[in-house]
Amino acid sequence: MRLVTTLAAATAALAALTLPAHAEAGPLGEAGGTLALPLKDAVRALPAAEETRAGYTRTAFKHWTDADRDGCNTRKEVLLAEAFTAPGQGARCALEGGRWYSPYDDIYVEAAGGLDVDHMVPLAEAWDSGAGAWSAKEREAYANDLDDDRALIAVTARSNRSKADQDPATWLPPAQAYRCEYLGDWVAVKMRWQLTVDDTERQALAEGTAGCPNRPVKVTLAR
Repeated sequence: MRLVTTLAAATAALAALTLPAHAEAGPLGEAGGTLALPLKDAVRALPAAEETRAGYTRTAFKHWTDADRDGCNTRKEVLLAEAFTAPGQGARCALEGGRWYSPYDDIYVEAAGGLDVDHMVPLAEAWDSGAGAWSAKEREAYANDLDDDRALIAVTARSNRSKADQDPATWLPPAQAYRCEYLGDWVAVKMRWQLTVDDTERQALAEGTAGCPNRPVKVTLAR
């Protein structure tokens, strides 16, 4: 496993990992290892590659699964974990009542039916950024990632559908106070799954995080 914890080590890792535009993407580390870089360095360290959506279909990412077989699929697990006020839980994980906060648009939601569970980095964007070459099991793991709470988020259906499959070059949350956290989480998911960025996306991330606190982005590498 690879562990980057000190500033000196992070700087050395950045020098080794930063790639020129359109360079072949190199690994950030080994699956199961941890990586920590200041936000702005993490943006620069993401491997570069052109995006391609050739062959994409949403069904290539199996979701929502019930990995622990407790009756609650991934969507329900996220709703339960992120509830501001816990809902009642009936047979087959039917949720009743509850209250949630949607950070994308700074709105409270009173019913689970008004929420979507969003993939922070959308499935189509993940495909474009390298997941098209993954195995079906890797794509399933990505689509149902409950091991990093930045990967999936409950938000209003309206804001999720406004975002659709866009990256930060063309969409940011309407709630401006949340944008630094959003961009940091986007970078974290890309790091965790060793997904690439193209020139336009990296520029948008760099510009968007320019005024954000340069806090460390810490991840456990998933692959």
